[in-house]
Amino acid sequence: MTSITHRIAALFRIKANKALDRAEDPREVLDYSYEQQLEMLRKVRRGVADVATSRKRVELQVNQLRQSTGKLQDQAQQALGAGREDLAREALTRRTAVGSQMTDLQDQQASLQAQEEKLTLAAQRLEAKVDSFRTQKETIKATYTAAEAQTRITEAVTGIGEELGDVGLAMQRAQDKTEQMQARAGALDELIASGALEDVTLPAGRDDIQAELERMSAGQDVEIELARMKAQLPSAATPAAVEGPDAPKSTSDREATS
Repeated sequence: MTSITHRIAALFRIKANKALDRAEDPREVLDYSYEQQLEMLRKVRRGVADVATSRKRVELQVNQLRQSTGKLQDQAQQALGAGREDLAREALTRRTAVGSQMTDLQDQQASLQAQEEKLTLAAQRLEAKVDSFRTQKETIKATYTAAEAQTRITEAVTGIGEELGDVGLAMQRAQDKTEQMQARAGALDELIASGALEDVTLPAGRDDIQAELERMSAGQDVEIELARMKAQLPSAATPAAVEGPDAPKSTSDREATS
């Protein structure tokens, strides 16, 4: 049972793949792939911008802490000059803590800088690939369009296209029916002439004997008319006798001989 299920599933996949292959337009697939690559490139660029923004924010914090350490240093100097060693000690302690924070932020800044450089390089490489793909895409689309047009022209010329193919089949069917009808008409004429079939358009009571008598009468009428036409021909139109040793001589010729 499992084997049959797998075979049925494989058959459905084959049918589906064939249907998709017939419905798939390579130009649409290429355009969709190009849009996907552009979307990926936009995401990488947004990532570069986000990292650059974070790096800039950390850089601003480092500058603020640097200014704070300078200010605390000055305050410690002032407190020590005023005899407030405790206040100077507090300022220096804060300065040390700020310096530690500034060191951590500088490490983050360096890490973000490295990430930004990597993402920038990746974005540049991806952009170059997308541009190359776009050029190839347009070339393939143009080639496919030209091949499609050439195929349609060839199909039209050779008559193997769907539209002209249907026209050709229709003409062939019409010709076959015409020849069949002509053959049927000829066969019916022969059957009627032989008497195997009766011509229903003739008057009622007409049989084959009567038809034969009428044909004989018509033949005799033709012979009578032909004889009458021959009798009306002028005598000069009759062919002259061929002269020869055995041909009869005229009266003048006989008198000259005697």
